[in-house]
Order: sequence, then structure tokens, then C-alpha cells
Amino acid sequence: MKTTIKITTLLLMLSLSVVSCKDDEFEESIFDTNIGYLDPNSYTYEFDKWLYDNYIVDYNLDFRYRMQDVGSNLDYNLVPVTYEKAQQMAKLVKYLWFDVYETKVGKQFLRDNGPRIIHLIGSSAYNPDSGTEILGTAEGGLKVTLYRCNKLNPKSVDDMNEYYFKTMHHEFSHILHQKKSYPTEFNLLSAGKYNPKTWQDWSDDEANSLGFVTNYAGSEAREDFVEVIANRLVLSDDQWNAILTRAENTPNEEGIKGKELILQKYEIAKKWLAESWNIDIEAMRAEILERQNNVIIHADNLDDLFQDQAADNNNDNQDK
Repeated sequence: MKTTIKITTLLLMLSLSVVSCKDDEFEESIFDTNIGYLDPNSYTYEFDKWLYDNYIVDYNLDFRYRMQDVGSNLDYNLVPVTYEKAQQMAKLVKYLWFDVYETKVGKQFLRDNGPRIIHLIGSSAYNPDSGTEILGTAEGGLKVTLYRCNKLNPKSVDDMNEYYFKTMHHEFSHILHQKKSYPTEFNLLSAGKYNPKTWQDWSDDEANSLGFVTNYAGSEAREDFVEVIANRLVLSDDQWNAILTRAENTPNEEGIKGKELILQKYEIAKKWLAESWNIDIEAMRAEILERQNNVIIHADNLDDLFQDQAADNNNDNQDK
């Protein structure tokens, strides 16, 4: 059975100490901000200029779509992302992730806490021995790698969430809890029930009935925590309620009340985001769901998303 997973790679040094406050300050860029390094005669110039303006200048972030061996996991047979898919992904990441945070908690939040590198890989990182597929990694809170980008389909919200945006929120939640720990009481809710070796064998019904939003959430506590956040952010009401229904109606030998447990976990995560990061997860979720609908409308020309957004911002400023 093939199982899709999100795996987070943590640097040992980060497990001992989080990135210093100085590193988090939005000061001089760690990347080349001299636009002269871009070649105006290059076929990719317009896109490279867009990346420069929207990521390096705005967020001190290097958005890499040219696959680099030194920055790739050579244990897998990987291929680069295509130019077309790189453009689509860059615009969707900005619209569905960075602009959401800018709208709800301010641009400075991601300047201080966001990754410094996003690296796109065209193919999956597939492990034939375990039948699992890595969708993304977050390395040391500094670099996020996204796989399978050549199969990106902007016309399918479910596909985008399953393979990309749920992964992004999952990995970013890891970055946040590495900086400010979530309550230890969360780890006790499913203590003794985590299954780090064969979690992929659980069906959705089984995992939900045990109090996990996904089977991967049942691998360990910290994955459980970020899966609750990521799934709540991107899933529709119907999809979230389907999880709760399965959790309530699927019997388990443990006598666990899955629905109550999932909701208990969610309340802890919701409170932690509000008190530690001043993030209203429900307000952020509403923004994400609205933007997902906009993506479907403009899937054939994603640039229209930013034109509509600029128009909305101008109207808001006029109203003020």
C-alpha cells in the first residue's frame, strides 16, 4: 500500500536551541539583493524579477526552482520542477500562504518567523521499501522543500491541499512550535497510542476513531499537533465534519472517544496559537477557504488573483 506522508527533518542544533532573536529580525538580507545579478535577456527574467520583488525583497526568502544537487536529497531519484509549474507554485504559495499571514497577522510575522528558503522539486521522493511518499521537509526552521510539484493542479483544491498546502501549514507549524513550545498536556492525550512504525497501515476510519485527524498524526505527538492545525486550516466544513463523524461512529477496541479527543486537541492548538502567536486560527481559516475559491476561479491565469487583491486593498483604503 502506498501512503503519502509529510516528514520533517530537524537539525540537531535546533533541537538544542532555537534560532537566536537576532536571526529572526528582518535586517539586511542574507541573499543577493542587487538586482543586477538578474539577466534581462534571460528567458526567465520576468519570473526571476517577480520572485526577487515578492520574496527576496519582501521576506528575505530565496524561492528556488532550479534544482540544486547540494540542496537536494540524493537518496531519491529526483527531477526538477518545470518552469510552468514553478511559476504556478510560486504564485500560489504567495497567495495562499504568505498573503494570508500578511492579512491576518502582518507581513512582519513571516519576516521574523518564516523560512529563508523554499525549494521546489518536480518529482516525488518515493520510498519503495515502505511504500511511502515524502511531500515536504522543513530543515532547521530555515528551509522548506516541496516535492511532486510537476503534478500541481490549480483547478483542484483537494489536490492542492493534500499534496502541497496542508504540507506547508504542517511544516510551518513545526517551525513555530520549535520557537515556542506547545503545552505538554497535549502529549498526554494519546500517550501510549502512537504508532511510529506502522501508522501507515491505519485506515482513515481507524485513525480518526483513535483521536487522530490523519493516520500520520498517529505517528508521534508533535506530528499529531501540527496535523490538527494544518487540517483545520485547509479543510472545508464538510471535510472536517467527515473526520469527526468517522471518529464518532467507528468503534475501536481501546474504548477511545475519537471525536471528543480530536476536538480536545484542537482546542489546545487553537489556544496556543492565540496566546503564543496572536493567531486566530478560525479567522485565518476563513481567509484561506475564501482564497481557495478564488484560485479555482482564476486557475487559468493566476496573475488575476493579485490584480483582484490589489483592487480589494484599494477599496479598503478608500473606505477608511
